Amino acid sequence: MSHHALARKILDLVGGKENVNSVFHCITRLRFKLKDESKAKTDELKNLDGVVTVRQSGGQYQVVIGNHVPEVYKEVAAIGGFSTKQSQDVNEEEDKGNFLSRFIDLISGIFTPILGVLVAAGMIKGFTALFIALGWLTNTGGTYQILNATGDALFYFLPVILGYTAMKKFGGTPFLGIVIGSALVYPALSTVTAGEPLYTLFAGTLFESPVFIEFLGIPVILMTYSSSVVPIIIASFFAAKVERGFAKVVPSVVKTFLVPTLTLLVVVPFTFILIGPIATWASNMVGAGTVWVYDLSPIIAGVLLGAFWQVFVIFGLHWGLVPVAINNMMTLGADPILAGIFAASFAQTGAVLGVWMKTRNQKLKTLSAPAFISGLFGVTEPAIYGITLPKKKPFVMSCIAAGIGGGIIGFFGTKTYIMGGLGVFGFPSYIHPEEGMNTAFWGIIVAVIVASILGFVLTYFFGGVNKEETPLEKTNSTAKKGVTIDSPLKGQIVPLSEVSDKVFATGAMGKGIAVLPTEGRVVAPASGVVTTLFKTKHAIGLTSDEGVDILMHVGIDTVQLDGKHFTAHIKQGDRVNAGDLLVEFDIEKIKEEGYEVVTPVIITNHSNFAGLEVTKVKAVNANDPLINIKASEDTPVEVSENNLADVRV
Repeated sequence: MSHHALARKILDLVGGKENVNSVFHCITRLRFKLKDESKAKTDELKNLDGVVTVRQSGGQYQVVIGNHVPEVYKEVAAIGGFSTKQSQDVNEEEDKGNFLSRFIDLISGIFTPILGVLVAAGMIKGFTALFIALGWLTNTGGTYQILNATGDALFYFLPVILGYTAMKKFGGTPFLGIVIGSALVYPALSTVTAGEPLYTLFAGTLFESPVFIEFLGIPVILMTYSSSVVPIIIASFFAAKVERGFAKVVPSVVKTFLVPTLTLLVVVPFTFILIGPIATWASNMVGAGTVWVYDLSPIIAGVLLGAFWQVFVIFGLHWGLVPVAINNMMTLGADPILAGIFAASFAQTGAVLGVWMKTRNQKLKTLSAPAFISGLFGVTEPAIYGITLPKKKPFVMSCIAAGIGGGIIGFFGTKTYIMGGLGVFGFPSYIHPEEGMNTAFWGIIVAVIVASILGFVLTYFFGGVNKEETPLEKTNSTAKKGVTIDSPLKGQIVPLSEVSDKVFATGAMGKGIAVLPTEGRVVAPASGVVTTLFKTKHAIGLTSDEGVDILMHVGIDTVQLDGKHFTAHIKQGDRVNAGDLLVEFDIEKIKEEGYEVVTPVIITNHSNFAGLEVTKVKAVNANDPLINIKASEDTPVEVSENNLADVRV
């Protein structure tokens, strides 16, 4: 499916663009804020080709896409017109949900838009530090200066960037946020503190502060706001409220320029006088408190962070820790939280490798390869949702391995110094700015190796990879005995090669046969699970208990009828027995619409078996033997109209 088609289908299944308040994306997920989540067709979305899974957490409806989510997001935004949608739509819904949901939604909404460039800047800083540590560059050379400026610019001007995203999230004008953030890092103010202070506030307390300037006679405590996080977020929240207040009272004829003028004249001084100092003190206390708690027992803290990080990610709760970690790096110069969870992605990747090496299921092997590669680069959603979580035990084994890796990291006292890359690109983030590759850095290497090996070993030997197959895996395993598939319809036999649709006629969809129905009923050709039921009801996918994937496609191009003249008696995911009624359709009305009713019956996973033979009769009743599937250990069976029924399992 193309990105455009996938985006259109996703929008339809979440209840249409009219059900969407806002949508943005992170590295692997589309994050919708829906007006009514009950209107979304979650089961259909989960089974949509191109969607890994769906999560509902933190007040968000999250559609996990994978690495190509930016392309899908662009199409979603274009189709729904969300790129020009005003953010106050989100603000109208902000009072819904509990405090935790609102907080996570707030933080993710502010930080997710810059996550990609934040990681990029961190990677450049990290590799620059690596090149210095290896002696490939000197910190006085021009190459270093430019690379350092490239990587450091975003972090230095972080209040400017967050001013934009925070104002957008709070429903204000984003460019006002940029101006407020720019004022906080305005270079001329930093030179004011070079002279003697006018006087000192709060002398003899923890908050003792020299005063160098005043605003209208009010003392201003100058702080260093470059690389800060909390002050600009609070200032943006206040600015959005102030802007809306002025917008209500300022006449329309001068509103365009007078509202932003008044907003800036109120918010910027107030931020310097009150918001900035209080927020900075609070940030420092949060950072110091976090480190104090961590230092009580770094090993236990590392074990808990590592073991539960992937669980936090599944429910979106990790956003509650991300701003704390960023704040620690900006206020204290280092953070132990992101260090403690670094081994988790490698433990997950090791578990996927264990599944890949152990499973006898060919489809699971195929899925494991790209999930393993993505995991190496820190993108673990395909591994979690596609491989380990459905299997359950491999996910648990990866959490155990991640916990042990986190404990090792805590033992070595490893900390991260920049918001750097993911996966293998993250190692430079742990190089000490002054000491280089010290013992703590090598500790993260040891932790990753141990977590990866443990994830693999625990999953391979104790993950129950082949013992506890999920229904999906069972349906894709190869049958060990010959299987006969019955006819799902009553009618005349038509060789597949004579079907007018070349996709079916050439065998591109799989091998099989077609039936020209004389009765508008489709019954189950075997006992199993309905794995696919198209919204248009014209095509049904069923996987038998023996692992045979059967596609029954009623008519040619009948998808264009959009379900008209079709009645489904089952839904996707239902278990059925051979002979159960699946779908009814009106043969005459479909013909009147100008469509053929010839129905291909295809074995889509025929390559899993040794052979496939079709009946030689000219006409069949529903439940008559139609196709014989031979497993590799079967003796070839001559199929004729007389003996086909005799080979049924």
